[in-house]
Amino acid sequence: MSKIQLHQIQDIKDKVILSCWVAGLLLLISVLWIATTPLQANYLLRNVNNVLLNNNDSRRISEYIHVKNRKTEILGYWYQMYNSAEKMFVFTVFQNGILIPLGAIVSTYGEVEEIIPLSAHAVQVFDGLPESILQMYIIRIEESAVLNSIVQITGERQ
Repeated sequence: MSKIQLHQIQDIKDKVILSCWVAGLLLLISVLWIATTPLQANYLLRNVNNVLLNNNDSRRISEYIHVKNRKTEILGYWYQMYNSAEKMFVFTVFQNGILIPLGAIVSTYGEVEEIIPLSAHAVQVFDGLPESILQMYIIRIEESAVLNSIVQITGERQ
């Protein structure tokens, strides 16, 4: 074999090794993300309750609701509201290069009743969010609540 062929083979080997390293790191990150979901959810629970307390809001979230079959799930966490049948979905909206944390209060019928900004910056920019973006998230949250059996659709609406 000539020197050119040996260099080409070495280049291919180097690219394969680099690709394997990248794939391995992505796999490791994915496993860590999935394995630490309950820890992330509990940390977020404490932070959301602190925000509600600082805003003199009497509502609290009490426990993380693990969704097993995540059909059409948007990125976020479901929580049970303390002393209430309502649920809260905590999620973020990406607006102008900044993540804006929000919480959606979901009724027992699966309807979003209210969206609450969960940071000082979110309070400042919340009124400037386009209604179409909020409606898109509301529809996705309501669908997710029903599809994942977060809420029980029974009885008559009031």
